[in-house]
Amino acid sequence: MSKEFLAALAVAAAIVEWPYYGGDQGGGKYSTLADVNRSNVSQLAPAWEWTTGERALEQYGTRPGSFEVTPLMLDGVLYFSTPYNRVVALDADSGREIWSYDPKAYVDGQPPNGTGYVHRGIAAWRDEGRLRLFLNSRYRLICLDAATGKPVQAFGDGGSIDLSRGLVWEINKKHYTNTSPPIVYRDLVILGNGVGDRLAYKNDPPGDVRAFSARTGKQVWTFHTVPQPGEFGNDTWKSDSWAYTGHTNVWAPMTLDDKRGLLYLPVSTPSNDFFGGRRPGQNLFAESIVCLDAATGQRKWHYQLIHHGLWDYDNPSPPSLASIKVDGRSIDAVVQLTKQGLAFVFDRVTGKPVWPIEERPVPASDVPGEQAWPTQPFPTKPPPFTEQGVTLEDAFDLTPELKAAAQKELQKYRIGPLFTPPSLQGTVQRPGIIGGANWGGAAFDPRSGLLFVKTTNQANIGRVGKPDRSSANPRADEVDADLVRVGDTNAEFMNGIPLLKPPYGHIVAIDLNRGAIAWRVPFGDTPSLRRHPALNGVAMPASLGVAGAPGVLATAGGLVFAGGGDAALHALDSSTGAELWRQALARRANGTPMTYRSAAGRQFVVIATGAGEDAALIAFSLNPRAATGRSG
Repeated sequence: MSKEFLAALAVAAAIVEWPYYGGDQGGGKYSTLADVNRSNVSQLAPAWEWTTGERALEQYGTRPGSFEVTPLMLDGVLYFSTPYNRVVALDADSGREIWSYDPKAYVDGQPPNGTGYVHRGIAAWRDEGRLRLFLNSRYRLICLDAATGKPVQAFGDGGSIDLSRGLVWEINKKHYTNTSPPIVYRDLVILGNGVGDRLAYKNDPPGDVRAFSARTGKQVWTFHTVPQPGEFGNDTWKSDSWAYTGHTNVWAPMTLDDKRGLLYLPVSTPSNDFFGGRRPGQNLFAESIVCLDAATGQRKWHYQLIHHGLWDYDNPSPPSLASIKVDGRSIDAVVQLTKQGLAFVFDRVTGKPVWPIEERPVPASDVPGEQAWPTQPFPTKPPPFTEQGVTLEDAFDLTPELKAAAQKELQKYRIGPLFTPPSLQGTVQRPGIIGGANWGGAAFDPRSGLLFVKTTNQANIGRVGKPDRSSANPRADEVDADLVRVGDTNAEFMNGIPLLKPPYGHIVAIDLNRGAIAWRVPFGDTPSLRRHPALNGVAMPASLGVAGAPGVLATAGGLVFAGGGDAALHALDSSTGAELWRQALARRANGTPMTYRSAAGRQFVVIATGAGEDAALIAFSLNPRAATGRSG
């Protein structure tokens, strides 16, 4: 063998890629790499930084939002999307920019979703050796040549297709958007969509999930998340509400059992989020996990996790595929984490719950015209992984005086257990509208059977009232509902202090073999609360915890990496939750971290940070002398 051939083999052996948004198609967010491990993670240090350079554009009325991406790494190149939906390719060793592609999404103005301009990732596909990238930018699906960053002319119309076409009804395309990456199965690109919560009018954008040919862009199949006449579940939409109810979309990442060809959808809430008076009934497939045949779009099984949703508890997390062993029985499972702080575990093939799920009575609604569902599903295992419901004893309590003031404020609202409905006076809802769990989902370690999740413990106010249809409201035409969410959603008092006590974030390890919590630790901090003038001189816990949606990364090095909205990147011991390393960041950690080994033989950990005009992708690695125990 030639020296050149041996050198090429050595490079190929060194590289460990991150080819999918979740590391693998099942959303595991796990790496077999152990170059960085418990013994040397303390020597992890910044290696390079790349800034987005994006700015507010007055001519379009746009501004970039949080930088929330998780990059892919293939063939020694990082590929990712920016808040403005640009696609960028960087050298994986140096962070040097190779190319960028701008779809000019900002020309259509600011998107209607509450997050503004964010985009969390792209998908890759190999077509006879040629690497293609797929970007779902607002109402377009774009195919790029990974070598050049140029649109593939054979796909659709010069490299893109219009996703506003082919839906169950015509829409305002500027009200249709995307934040999560598509998923690729064989030669199909499959995706859902996002719809702004504030949009609450009849026939607002529907949540149809669709598959398109990866070569031509031709639509291949459609799954109606609101069943149409003749389809299973149509009768759960009373008063013909199936004919005009939008949303019910899949905005969070989907996952795939690619060997079996099974696709898992985390379906969200119908329009509108807090009042269901004009969509009476159970409302399938809203707030359900749905398993489809990825080749045909045919439903294999489903389980509805909330009936007739009223809390904005849309399924936010990619369903996690996990192979577990329960009472001596091996099970290929799928786990759906929810905003309400529950983990539902199913046999991924049959849809049978691994542990029983009980329908339990929940509080009734007192809102005129609302027909809240009398029961909701609760898994018997695992236990809830975050705080649920509100009592007066949950009030902010760092001093007796502050506790009394917080309790007085709480008494202005309706409070109660999980699933206490929104009300005209306002209901203090916990978990709040970002969870619990959120789009960061979980990381699964197949060796230990532990599922790791960053959680948020933050309440919000669920108040409904008449929408503002006056001429003074420039968005009056975006709402025709009788009642919508109104007022401030933050559950706070004294100009910014949370009504409920800390900590406001945790990292939790769930033992999926036992259906139990293995460990749970407060995570992150909230510096703005420490600076509040009313708390000057008040003794505070070392960790206030931090609210935030990003997820975590687990590795064979015995580590869990997390930013989770904190102004730091952390490494925890995966066995105990003990913090082993922390690196302060100049910006908030807004992405879910990923890892890879480059051709140079170095393991990198990469995370997106910041927002708006101050956003950067940061890579960390060891000094080469510190890298030991290479695997993967």
